[in-house]
Amino acid sequence: MVETATESEALDAYSSIVTTVAEKVLPSVASLRIGRGGRGFGGAGSGVVITPDGFLVTSAHVVAAGGAASASFIDGSEFDVDVVGADPLSDLAVARARADGLQPARVGNADQLRVGQLVVAIGNPMGFAGSVTSGVVSGLGRSLATADGNGHRRFIEDVIQTDAALNPGNSGGALADSQARLIGVNTAVAGMGLGLAVPMNGTTQAILAALMRSGRVRRAYLGIAGGTRPLTPALAQRIGRKAGVEVHEVVGGSPAAGGKLRAGDVIVSVGDVGVTKAGDLQRLMVEAKIGSRLTLSILRGDQMLNLDVVPTELA
Repeated sequence: MVETATESEALDAYSSIVTTVAEKVLPSVASLRIGRGGRGFGGAGSGVVITPDGFLVTSAHVVAAGGAASASFIDGSEFDVDVVGADPLSDLAVARARADGLQPARVGNADQLRVGQLVVAIGNPMGFAGSVTSGVVSGLGRSLATADGNGHRRFIEDVIQTDAALNPGNSGGALADSQARLIGVNTAVAGMGLGLAVPMNGTTQAILAALMRSGRVRRAYLGIAGGTRPLTPALAQRIGRKAGVEVHEVVGGSPAAGGKLRAGDVIVSVGDVGVTKAGDLQRLMVEAKIGSRLTLSILRGDQMLNLDVVPTELA
């Protein structure tokens, strides 16, 4: 007969996982101060070391103030930091501490996450360095609307939703799985008990590589926010696909608006490539697609339509 774990045993197991993750990841998380002399006059947030020679991943909005920066770690060490590049669409940025021998976080793959999975958030909220919170993955494939300084709306696609407590200053910090692998970069507090993180996967690894190499990412821009929409069995059988990307919002004046896309449309393919989630679209919006005519196959009600759009370069 198999005995079920008592409540205290379950709590002990949970605590053991969280403390182990914290011990492994905390040395890799920095408190970033951005501004005059790097002493916090422009902004503050968190960053995560990803290479021993000082490269850190953080949020683009954390470094947006520009100017000098500094990174301090839980062992008391502090280093000057140079901002290498930022990508507003993914809200990712790369900075480099003027230091060697730092402890990088082990990077995982968020594409393997499941809703309900335990995650641990580590950052520096409200100026409290090395803060640890935990929770579960509440949702996957979300879209996050943001605005730049010029009043233009942008959407960060395919973000992770978690109930791990996040507060100002957590941005750029680590979201780790139970194996202490970096699977997300905390980006926003969307409401009480609702935090969002940019996933670490093949797409974001390519973005970080481009930022480390040239300080920028050139990508095509459609101007929609969307998420996965399961199709009815009849539609799925008809088009040979179980889901598509439902358009939740179309940005005014965007290529999507010019192509006559509407909220409620369900994109099932781009050219010959099927799409089922926002991340599929994001992966297709590469530099080579800028200025090229793309045919989107969409479902509008019970009709299948082909709409042509010409992506522009994301400014």
